[in-house]
Amino acid sequence: MNVPTDSLSDLVVERVGFGIFVLDRDMNVLMWNRFMQDHSGLSPEQMVGKSLFAHFPELPRVWLSRKIESVFQLGSFAFSSWEQRPYLFKFDHDRPITGGVDFMQQDCTFMPLMRDREVVAVCVTISDVTHVSIVQREREEAVAKLQEYADRDGLTGIANRRFFEARLRDEFTRWQRYGGEMSVLLFDLDHFKKINDQFGHGVGDTVLRVMAQRVAEVVRVQDTFGRFGGEEFALLLPCTPLEDAMRVAEKIRCTIADTPVEVQGAGVPVTASVGGAAARVGVPAYDVLINEADAALYSAKRQGRNRSVAFS
Repeated sequence: MNVPTDSLSDLVVERVGFGIFVLDRDMNVLMWNRFMQDHSGLSPEQMVGKSLFAHFPELPRVWLSRKIESVFQLGSFAFSSWEQRPYLFKFDHDRPITGGVDFMQQDCTFMPLMRDREVVAVCVTISDVTHVSIVQREREEAVAKLQEYADRDGLTGIANRRFFEARLRDEFTRWQRYGGEMSVLLFDLDHFKKINDQFGHGVGDTVLRVMAQRVAEVVRVQDTFGRFGGEEFALLLPCTPLEDAMRVAEKIRCTIADTPVEVQGAGVPVTASVGGAAARVGVPAYDVLINEADAALYSAKRQGRNRSVAFS
């Protein structure tokens, strides 16, 4: 049986799994396929001969008009990815709500329809890429979580030493270029080995977690607080002179010492010694700041612990 080619073409256009519609230069609809009807609730009879914006006033009129006009002028294809513009039409999608998208994510292709080497209309296709977008977002979120875990200390949840030193290096480079103020504090918990020996390493881990949480709650958003290893911690204070940094050191010391850590019904007293250093002319590298803050920390230890000392 011979089927007219035109009929086959019409059948394909109606049954394909993506949207197809055609616009003239005035943005009037010349064709509207089944996909567009099913997802918009508007039939070809309602759409053809009407301005696209008459039924879809929420469309990005300026952007879409420019896109269509560029195809008319240049006679070449144009494309818009969901990554650039998540959707053109606010169509519902059939993916789970947990996918995190409100509307069908769409790729759009704009094709010139030529007659006698002149563009007479533009065919727009709408592809449902919701599943692809959800998978990609989930992949990006997973990568971001892995990166976050790579930057975090496994026990306390604060920054680890690698991430802290990277931030310190960047901040020191910024200070070298633009000047200003920058300080670093190092502190560790006094006689922490005795806590482990007397109460066990499980209690010692709890003490480290509680101390990290207490300090994290009193530092600024722009500061970087990290665990340097064992019971030693570090705090990067951008735009902060040493005098102000030592006030922060005292605040941290008091925050740690004022309230014993409650573990298994017992109060475990904890204190900390703090050393501070600041960037200044003549400091050649960021690791010198660490060494100076470390020297100040050990000076605090020698002076009896549970105190803050600035490097000088």
